[in-house]
Amino acid sequence: MVDLKLNRLPDRTPVKLTISIPPDLHLALADYAAIYQQAYGDDQAIADLVPHMLAAFLASDRGFAKAREGLTERRK
Repeated sequence: MVDLKLNRLPDRTPVKLTISIPPDLHLALADYAAIYQQAYGDDQAIADLVPHMLAAFLASDRGFAKAREGLTERRK
């Protein structure tokens, strides 16, 4: 077997998630998409913004990161 510097890539298959949200949250997301378009001149659908918003939220949640370390250790 060849010894490559790059490890095997992880599974990057998207997972479809269907949710229902209240009207006020939908309005806030629509407003965010409109402000995003004004800021960057790039029109993006709410569905395209939400995964990045969730990732940013999770990445910034230190309590979640710390608690998740414990879960990861138990999975090994």
